[in-house]
Parts: sequence; C-alpha cells; structure tokens
Amino acid sequence: MEIEGEIESIIYQNETNSYTVAEFGLEEEIVTIVGYLPFVHEGDTLKLYGKYVEHKDYGRQFKVDTFEKLMPKTLGSLQRYLASGSIKGVGEATSKRIIDRFGEETIHVLKYEPDRLAQIKGISEKKAIEISESFVENFEMWQIVGFLEKFGLGAEHAKKVYKQFGTHAVEEIEANPYLLLDIARGVDFNQIDKMALDLGFDLENYKRVKSGIKYGLLRITYNGHSCTLKDNLIQFVKTLLNVSEDAIDNCMIDLKAKDEIFIEKREDSEWVYLKEFYETELSIALRIKDLSSSKNYKKISNIEKELKKAEEKIDIELSEKQKEAIKLVNENNVIVITGGPGTGKTTIIKTIIDIYEDRKNKVVLCAPTGRAAKKMTETTGKEASTLHRLLEIGKIDDDNFMSNYNYEGAPIDADVIIVDEVSMVDMFLMNYLLKCIYKGTKLILVGDVDQLASVGPGSVLKDIIASEKVTTIKLDKIFRQAAKSKIILNAHRVNKGETFLSKEEQEGLNEDFFFIDESNQEKILNQIISLCTGRLKKYGNYDFFKNIQVLTPTKKGIIGTKELNKALQGYLNPNDGTLKEKSSNGAIYRVGDRVMQIKNNYDMYWEKDIEKKEYGSGVFNGETGTILNVNNTEKIVEVQFDDDKICWYEFTELEQIEHSYSITIHKAQGSEFDVVIMAIPQAAPMLLTRNLLYTGITRAKKLLIVIGNKKIVDFMVNNIDSKKRNTGLKYKLENI
Repeated sequence: MEIEGEIESIIYQNETNSYTVAEFGLEEEIVTIVGYLPFVHEGDTLKLYGKYVEHKDYGRQFKVDTFEKLMPKTLGSLQRYLASGSIKGVGEATSKRIIDRFGEETIHVLKYEPDRLAQIKGISEKKAIEISESFVENFEMWQIVGFLEKFGLGAEHAKKVYKQFGTHAVEEIEANPYLLLDIARGVDFNQIDKMALDLGFDLENYKRVKSGIKYGLLRITYNGHSCTLKDNLIQFVKTLLNVSEDAIDNCMIDLKAKDEIFIEKREDSEWVYLKEFYETELSIALRIKDLSSSKNYKKISNIEKELKKAEEKIDIELSEKQKEAIKLVNENNVIVITGGPGTGKTTIIKTIIDIYEDRKNKVVLCAPTGRAAKKMTETTGKEASTLHRLLEIGKIDDDNFMSNYNYEGAPIDADVIIVDEVSMVDMFLMNYLLKCIYKGTKLILVGDVDQLASVGPGSVLKDIIASEKVTTIKLDKIFRQAAKSKIILNAHRVNKGETFLSKEEQEGLNEDFFFIDESNQEKILNQIISLCTGRLKKYGNYDFFKNIQVLTPTKKGIIGTKELNKALQGYLNPNDGTLKEKSSNGAIYRVGDRVMQIKNNYDMYWEKDIEKKEYGSGVFNGETGTILNVNNTEKIVEVQFDDDKICWYEFTELEQIEHSYSITIHKAQGSEFDVVIMAIPQAAPMLLTRNLLYTGITRAKKLLIVIGNKKIVDFMVNNIDSKKRNTGLKYKLENI
C-alpha cells in the first residue's frame, strides 16, 4: 500500500546505510515508519510504499519498501523543510523570510531564479547561489533514490552512489550500470545486469563482459581466495552472462592491457587476479625478501652466554628445541615460529624479550585483535598492541578493503617485532605491516598454522611456511606439564585426525576436559544453562562473568549465538526491576550484560584511567566488555571493555554491539578463557570442520566442556577443511 505525509521527527537513523525510524504525520494520525530512507530530514514530504506490520515490542509500524520524496505541498511544510538543516545556509529565521517574501513562487525561485533570494536581508548574492545549489543538489539526490528503486536496488545504496558520482549519478549509471558493482561489497550482480539489459545493453557489450569478469574475481575473494584459474573464470563468466569465449578472451586482454587484472603464468596453468590482489601479494613477497636479505644488525655474537643468563633470570630450563628457535631468531631477520598448544611458544617469546631488552634493544609485541593482544600481554608481562593501533591505521572502509591496499602507515620504531596469532592476519593487513618495518628490524611471526584461516582474503602464514623461503621452526613436543592436560592432548589428537581420549587413556591426567554426548537441542541448551549457573562451582568456584565463555559454531538455531544469548541473559542477568535497560535491534541491552563490538569503529572515543587522563579513539571487531550504565535521558549506553577502557554508545549506535554470553568459535579466535563450554549442534557441513573444532578446544585454559552428538564431533575430526584457498604468495616467494 502507499501512504503520503510528512516526517515529523526522526527517532533513529543509521549513518552508514540510512536505516531510519521516524514519526510520520498523515492527515489524521501519526505513525511510526521504519526502512532505508537516505537523504531524508524532518519536514520532508514523502510518498511511502510498503505495509503495516506489528512489532512485538514497539507495536504497529509502517515498513517502507520504497519511497518518493515529494516537493512540500503547503507553505508550512515547505518552511519546515527549508529550516530542517538539509539546505546549506538556511535556518529557522531565513526559511520564514524566504516563504514570507516568495510564497507559492518559492520552489521556482530556488530552482530557476536564485539571484532573487538576494533581495532578502541577510542573503548575499554568493549565499543565494549556495542556497539554490544546495536545494538542487537535494533534488538530485531524490532522483537517485527513485532511479535505483526502479531497478530493484534498495535505498540503502543511494548514499554511496551519490558520494561516488555526485549530482550526475543517474547519467553516469545509465551510461554504465556496472559501475554500481564498485560501490559496495555484496551488491547483487544479477540485479545490475538486468538493469543494464533493460536499458538496452547487448549481451556481448564490452562493459557487460568486462564487469562479469571483475565480478567473478571479486566473488572468489569473499571465500578467502586471491586468484582463480583462468579456465574456471571463463566458464563462470560464460554461464553468468551467456556469452562466447571469444568475447571473454577479448575483454580479458583489454582488462590486462589497462592494468585492471593480472594473469600469472605458473608452470602449466594461468591464474587471474584483480590488480589490487596481485600487487598486494607481490609486495608481501618482495618486502619479506628485502627484510630477510638485509644486514643482520641485531645479531648477538655470543648467543649461548645470553641464553644461560636468560634461563637464570626467568628461572626456567629451555628445551633444545626452544634454544634452537632463539638461535634461529639470532641468525635471521625474519623467522616463523609455529606450533600447537603446550609446545612452548610463550616461553620462547618471553626469553627473546628478555635477551634483546637486556641489550637495550626495543622489542614491540602485537597481535591482530584486541583479545589476542590482551592475551599476549598477560602471558609475557609486556604490553602488546593491536596491529591497527601499532600501524596507526586510520579509517578503513571495511566494505571495500581493496580501496586501502596502497595504505602507507607510520614506520614502527622497533629493533625486534613479535607478531602473535599470525594465522588470523589476512594479506592486506600483512602488507600494511611489512610496509612499516625498517630494514634491519627483526620480524618474528608466531602462530598456529592449523587454526582457522583469516576472515579476510589470503593464506599468509600457511603460504610463508610452505614456500620454505623463510626460516621456520615447528614446535611439536608437548611439555611435561602440558602433557597432563586432557585439553591439550585432545587438541593435538583432533589436529592429527584422531578422536578424543578414551577413558583408559585419561587415567592419571588432569580433570580439565569433559565430553557430554547429547543430540537433543533442548537438552544441550539445558546443559549449557546448568553449567553456567553454578554447576561448575565444585571444579574451581568459577563465576560466569569472570571465567566462563560459551562457544558455538553457528549464529542460527536454538544453539546458535542469537538464541543462546537471549536464554543466558534471562538466567544470568535477569531484570529484577532495578536494572536500567534499552531495547534495540530485537535485543535488550541491560546493565551488567556482557557485550562484544562487532565492527571496527576508528572514531569511537574512550577513556581509560581518569587519574592518568588516558584517552583515545578506536574500538575494534571482537573486543568484549560489560554494560555499566544505560542513561535513558541522554540516550547513552556506557560500556567498560576488558582492557578497562570506557566507551559511550548513543542509542543510535547500538547496532555496533551484540551480546557475548555466547560467541562463535570464529569470533573467539585469538582469545583464551579459563572455562570454555563448547556446544556442537547439527549445522551446515561447511561449518563443522576439523580446524574449527581444534580452534574451539584451544580457547580453554583451565576447563573445557564439549556438549554435542559424538557422531557430529567425529564428523568434524574427519572433515579436513576442504576450502583450500587459491593464492599465489607461496609461488611468488619461491620465484622472485
């Protein structure tokens, strides 16, 4: 149905995608409207297309599918529109004077005779032109929304289109609709293709075929690949566009000539890249080679003596393998240290810090996420930073990481740089890091190559190790103390493709691992709730908010994070009538809740230590904390993160956080928790992989409880992640 009226007030508007909640005035009533409404302000007159829905918390709402922005129909609504702040240089007083002077002629004057505005006191000729241009620009923006809607593209894309192409967006897109593919990650190619064909494009139009090729290359990056076989790409584009191989070949030649794609010949095969991905891989390989071949300025002549001193100082006896690792660090500028839990990586890091700092060298520690950096700080006793903060990476468009591949960061002031959890580092972040390292600096990459791959594209750690061009030491011996832990032994068994320890094999080992064989989802949920609400007291007086984390492979279903968070909140932090709370995005945020930041926010202001006046900006995806206060007067939620920084979220910013009573295993990567309760429900086979199970097990420090069907666990053990990533970093390291 359609309704027509005026925006009375905007309750909420998401700055990124313009999702809006507003009060909308009809002739006889005011209704709440929700939907994507870019460029909309209070006072705007709109025609809305959609339907009424009943929201369980907020009641009757009009859900907007599409909309048209209309010129205000009365002088009163026109004055409110002009005063709304959307027209540059016009406020309440000026809008009244314009309406009083020109009345029904106002819109005509604004569009076609702006010089007449200068007749009004306080408006110069220059300001009159600015007001007219701003009014016309707003009108152009309305046209963009309407134009995109005609082709089934939501209003949420209009803002980015305008930002990219300005007031000539409609003409630009009509000339080449495929330009929209560069606007936002995840735009539907088929919709844009239909738009182009409706506008009269031929099947084998050069722009169409070229965009199909680039779209195919972009699609593979969503699954972590950096390149694809040329023959596979041709087949994909042929099926997608229904065009001939000759047309695809000709367009590939042209794209290559224009430096938009790169074709790499490897032995008997050809691999195709988007230019940015090829250059990023090449840059990583060249910089690793340069760092490795630079003069070893930090080499210690008598390393044996330094090792003995370090052993005495930290009161530990290093194994031969650990000594070998430290000697290799001494001999090389770039080295990889890899191994599973309990194999002594942390002891090596602590010893390296001690040896080099004793010689007045500056050692810098870093990790890809806030949780991983916090863990590194706790295990070494030395402050570790996130890579984002260390590299002083400013705002990055997380929707389009390719736009940042040429980023040049600030050089890192360090003699030795140790990066932990490198398996989580994607190709773009590794490139940023390497660009910021001086020649002569030692770079030590530490990680477990068998854990989950990075969220972003590339397979950096695996490729570096496989190339055999960077000195690598693999730690495979489990230390005596660790060998008593069922958690560690089971982790290594899973990694080797073996099932959990049998009862006989568990004798004499620490009681730190339990498996509950259960397939009924409701019973799994009840087990989780029971374990989180006091059942574990006898095992170590564990408190949920201090020690326990629930993990699951999936977001969906009864045992997915969404439903688990609601259930656990109800038991662990119910509202007794005294706790302040705020409903938002289908969740209730309450004082005492555990929450997680789920996107990078480079601008979020924080304070840490009031006495030291420590403050800064930036909260990143995966950081967790607790809600301290909900201020309904100022419309702010106050969160204290686990590293003690305090942030203030406006109610309109709450889509940046979600509850973290339960989190996915992917989100837990790089973190450790005293107690992990890991649920293994039936889920998509692509989620139930060996490295996901292995990663989940290795998150637990003191106690791990796995709850799920034994058959599903066995399936995971045998399901070697088949999603091998197609990359070329190994090839480049071997051949440059």
